Amino acid sequence: MGLIQRVIEARGIATISVSSSLEITRKVRPPRVLFPGLQLGHPVGFPGQIHEQQTVLRLLLRYLQTIKEPGTIVEIDLTDPSPLETVRVSCE
Repeated sequence: MGLIQRVIEARGIATISVSSSLEITRKVRPPRVLFPGLQLGHPVGFPGQIHEQQTVLRLLLRYLQTIKEPGTIVEIDLTDPSPLETVRVSCE
């Protein structure tokens, strides 16, 4: 996904993706990434966990607008009661 993101971004369209693996994401270096720290195969949460899924989608929309530095990875912990306020941002 990160490679496709770069092509789309080169055409002036902002992109963001959800990562299930920080190791792979750091190698690919997509423009904007949200890492919710969820189990591999469930990037926005398990089926039926609507609140968790909505939280991830809200965060994606927020960071799509606010991340300006290419290669930024926003890490959140969805077990935190306020993931919208507690984030770790890294640019590598």
